[in-house]
Amino acid sequence: MTDVPCPLAVKVELEEPVQHTYSLDTHKGIFIHTLSSASATATQSLYSHRHYPNLMVMEILLERQATSQEPVTVKLVSSFTPQSKDIRFETGPDYRGGSHIQGQTTTAEYPGGSCPTVHLIWTPVPVTLMLPPEHSEARWGFILVAASSLDLAEASFDEGLNLMATGSLRPSHEKAWQELWLQSKVEVTGSESLCKALIGCMFYLLSAFPSIHDTSSSFGGVSPGGLSNGGEGQDYWGHVFWDQDIWMYPGIALFYPKLARAVLEYRVGTIDGAKDNAQKQGYKGLKFPWESAVSGREVCPEDIYGQQEIHINGDVTLAFQHYLYLTEDLSMFREGLGSEVIYGVADYWVSRVTWKPEDQKYHLDGVMPPDEYYYNVNDSVYTNTVAKLGLQFAVELAELLQHPAPKEWQAVAEYIKIPFDEEHQYHPEYDGYIKGHPVKQADTVMLGYPLGLPMSPEVRRNDLEAYEPVTDPHGPAMTWGMFAIGWLELGEAEKAQLLLEKCFNNIQGPFQVWSESSDGSGAVNFLTGMGGFLQAVLFGYTGFRVQKDCLAFSSLLPNDVCELCVRGVNYLGKKDLKPVCIPEPDPNLYTSIFSGQPVTFPREPGYVCKLISAASCWPF
Repeated sequence: MTDVPCPLAVKVELEEPVQHTYSLDTHKGIFIHTLSSASATATQSLYSHRHYPNLMVMEILLERQATSQEPVTVKLVSSFTPQSKDIRFETGPDYRGGSHIQGQTTTAEYPGGSCPTVHLIWTPVPVTLMLPPEHSEARWGFILVAASSLDLAEASFDEGLNLMATGSLRPSHEKAWQELWLQSKVEVTGSESLCKALIGCMFYLLSAFPSIHDTSSSFGGVSPGGLSNGGEGQDYWGHVFWDQDIWMYPGIALFYPKLARAVLEYRVGTIDGAKDNAQKQGYKGLKFPWESAVSGREVCPEDIYGQQEIHINGDVTLAFQHYLYLTEDLSMFREGLGSEVIYGVADYWVSRVTWKPEDQKYHLDGVMPPDEYYYNVNDSVYTNTVAKLGLQFAVELAELLQHPAPKEWQAVAEYIKIPFDEEHQYHPEYDGYIKGHPVKQADTVMLGYPLGLPMSPEVRRNDLEAYEPVTDPHGPAMTWGMFAIGWLELGEAEKAQLLLEKCFNNIQGPFQVWSESSDGSGAVNFLTGMGGFLQAVLFGYTGFRVQKDCLAFSSLLPNDVCELCVRGVNYLGKKDLKPVCIPEPDPNLYTSIFSGQPVTFPREPGYVCKLISAASCWPF
């Protein structure tokens, strides 16, 4: 993450006493600051253009409230300085009336790497704006473009000026958000706090993803705090973790296959770096970094995480598997080079495991599980399970693409150790884990979901009961959503709801901003927590499971939620068709679907699994 100064960082002031109001329009993607006085109202609107990703806009509307014919003046107090601790800026030639600075980052991402160039062109912001005596209102618009080349910066600035000249700047932004919202809807009736939280989660997550029309391939992944503006370490330097692939991706992929593909394309773009990481560790294939930036080389400031938190490889391949089952888009794996990711990770696992004759099993030694309280442990149950799943998927994909699969892929998948305590009938977090010891966050409880490791209801319950009381109550916000999903799987909706409500401690009003920890510390705005929360609703309440041959669901709602409406689920590239196993019309059968009984939709030609039609909202 590079610190880029913003010329539109402006505070609006009126000369007389005012009342301030702030609002965030999530439907239109606009933040609004309103100053109201006896004589005038000043409205400052700020937005990053949804369709043109290089463009940021500030608009000022000044309206006369009194009958006075005196001019009204508003001050624009700027905190902008053309300086950055990360970029050496110098002034460039003005362009079409716009100010221009350019510079290069002071350090490369890795030794020998290039230092990216940054160009900023913006409409100069005056110190004051005045509403003339003869006018009742006036509007001003200011644009800023940021780009990695002068050509792109000038082209984006041209586009912004043209949009302003035709009156299309704001309407085109609002239209892009409207188009996005038409493709998804998640609403509940009965719990206002839950409904607000869901809207906030969807808005902030979508804001971190590119436009559905973006063809630039410049998407740089999603960091746990997005583009939040905290301390460097607090916001993880803008790096990409497993948070993107495991926590944020599933809820977005369910509605937006183009955005899901953008995540996979980001990982494909880092293959060279992943190959370098594996070679430096002495292994074959690909080792995706624990902290990723542009190149895919490990950029974590502490070596132990990059060396030991290798479950990231399985997290990445699980996202690819989820995408294929959800879309059947094999082009992502052929022309899109997704197969190189899957095969490369499989080769890494084969070179990383060790065979132990005493138990006739493959082992992954010296790892750190998702629970980062422990390190240099052997056979993390989560890590070994995602390795197993990744290897099995590599074999499956190779068969689909008629690619010869090394026999070692299947052998390691079949014989890798999955720790299990026969006496207590639960999964220990790693080999040697002492039951009752504290854990940082969701780890073993994720075996049931999202990993889908087969187990009996008894074992699922035992895992939940073993880890729930020893999980750090001040740990990361996404954890309790996974526990909630587990209890929903077991039919205990009220217990699930109590755990899900713990997430509300991480939500700060009035704009539904999430902190990483319940005490307000950590990354802000914490997209990872939002992703976990959204999954608890989309994959917990509904019971959605994206499987190889079907989209299955088994719905269950807590007592304080009367109705759940989900629209826009995109399965196999189609929407709004009725479930194939439901004859039309038979309301009694619709009722039986939502009574909590599992229903599986077989994948057949001409059919698609879609629970809520665009024309109706069925009560669960």
